[in-house]
Amino acid sequence: LMKIIVVGCGKVGQKLSEQLNNEGNDITVIDIRNNIINDLSGRIDVMGIIGNGANIEILNNAGIKNADLLIAVTGSDEINILCCLLAKKMGNCQTIARIRNLEYSNEINLIKEELGLAMVINPELAAAQEISRLMKFPSAIQIDTFAKGRVELLKFRVKRGSVIDNMSIMDISSKLHCDVLVCTVERGNDVYIPNGNFVINEKDVISIVASPKNAALFFKKIGILNNRIKNAMIIGGGQISCYLAKILIQMGIDVKIIEKDKNRCDTICELVEKATVINGDASDKSILLQSGLENTEAFISLTNLDEENILLSLYAKSVTNGKIITKINRIAFDEVINGLDLDSTISPKNITAEYIVRFVRAMQNSYGSNIETMHEIIDGKVEALEFKIRENNPKIGVPLSELKLKNNLLFACINRGGNIIIPRGHDYMMAGDTIIVVTTINGMQDISDIFIK
Repeated sequence: LMKIIVVGCGKVGQKLSEQLNNEGNDITVIDIRNNIINDLSGRIDVMGIIGNGANIEILNNAGIKNADLLIAVTGSDEINILCCLLAKKMGNCQTIARIRNLEYSNEINLIKEELGLAMVINPELAAAQEISRLMKFPSAIQIDTFAKGRVELLKFRVKRGSVIDNMSIMDISSKLHCDVLVCTVERGNDVYIPNGNFVINEKDVISIVASPKNAALFFKKIGILNNRIKNAMIIGGGQISCYLAKILIQMGIDVKIIEKDKNRCDTICELVEKATVINGDASDKSILLQSGLENTEAFISLTNLDEENILLSLYAKSVTNGKIITKINRIAFDEVINGLDLDSTISPKNITAEYIVRFVRAMQNSYGSNIETMHEIIDGKVEALEFKIRENNPKIGVPLSELKLKNNLLFACINRGGNIIIPRGHDYMMAGDTIIVVTTINGMQDISDIFIK
């Protein structure tokens, strides 16, 4: 049980408090807004304190002296930094700050070191990096990386007439001769961790684990071409757009940004010199068409309004065959959004919460291992976790077929010194391996959690 103080109860603060509370931590939240504190403490079992988290008295009331971790995610970078500084002086806890201002991006490492922060998170940069990964492999809906990029978990939708439509899981490797492992299948609102007899249908959303090379071979064999994207259209000129434009330009992709605020357009031109910036309202169809929507290979809607992003993406999907990415940060109607046939959706608050929850679990690790990487591959339902195997683990050398694993769990991959093994029953764990586990069991913190006691 960890005592955690969350300062700032915006979208990220609330999502974090809910997740960390669900995992059995002792959470105290601080915010200056009375109604938000009352609402959150009424919904979940957290202690709420109304006030400024950069105030010594407020931090004392929150129990800073006994806290294990303080997470500062207010709307102000400076207040977040000050909260962490005071927490370090007053208590003996780890600190995490959200720092999102572009002007600080070059000084992030200096700030982190000088203030002794355990972690700095920039939601906009993290979202931009996630989007740029999808640009490298546009056929996928979602891509998560493990083993420092040597393993990918890719999610894609089975199209009508696909080679694997009506094929069982066990036939995929034998008939296609591909070293990939199917981890999850989403069918409507149902989620499965399938066994070998499970039969795939069109419209299923499937996630596979493979090395990048084997994943590319698999997509080729099932007839999904992975054409490299040459140009992208970004709607909205916020911080994610600027970070993303810089990354895409470095990848050799031509970038157009459409932004309706004239002054913001001038700022973007200074920040991202090689992007084409168009001053116009993207909700006007003629602006999109004049800007070349029909020939766009990637359309990324990043305005501040989820509803606008959804409508623009659905319109773009009717006009272009390009990759469509939609930012959704607020709307909680998952069932409705899943039914809209959007391509890929990105949620900065979820990405941020995932990074921080991963760090918290690694802090809690016990005897055998700790979490190297964690990704929520199906929001709130399925996680993929990467564990490091230590020398004192009692399961080393035992064939997987002899291990008693919990239900709803898949042993997906072994990374042995960069050699990627899709495991079979005769394989086993060695010290120094990292292993990837896919599970519907939330809150796993240690490799020992996967075994039946």
